[in-house]
Amino acid sequence: MRRSLPVPLDEPEVDDAPDGASPARAARRDTLRTEFDFQLPRGYLDGDGVLHRHGTMRLATARDELLPLYDARVQENPAYTTVVLLSRVITSLGTLGAVTQSVVENMFASDVAFLQDLYRRINAEGHTRAAVACPACQHRFDVDVSGGRLGES
Repeated sequence: MRRSLPVPLDEPEVDDAPDGASPARAARRDTLRTEFDFQLPRGYLDGDGVLHRHGTMRLATARDELLPLYDARVQENPAYTTVVLLSRVITSLGTLGAVTQSVVENMFASDVAFLQDLYRRINAEGHTRAAVACPACQHRFDVDVSGGRLGES
């Protein structure tokens, strides 16, 4: 049974556009971002010696957070939850075909910590920005911790 009315193709789904803004413009602005690119601080070194640094993480679902609880390795060692969870939400890493639990297990600890922080930011806070201050002049500004541009991590 359908509980909502279909929206005609020529009308946007957003009906709460701010005064002066077109509904179509508001619809573009309110689009939900579900994937976030990142650049690992060190990178994953695969068995062939290839370094993989650029990847994509998607938003987690309730299922992503529930399934690890049934994994025997997580029941034996709750810290393994991180490995299972990250292997589910990282959709790409360099040229790897898939990001498996084995890949996450063999990442450098600093990269796993980075990914845990990114996961928390996009799933709990809804963004990848962090407030920082310049150590020289104390000027405060935001940086995007997902990386993506040369020199960022």
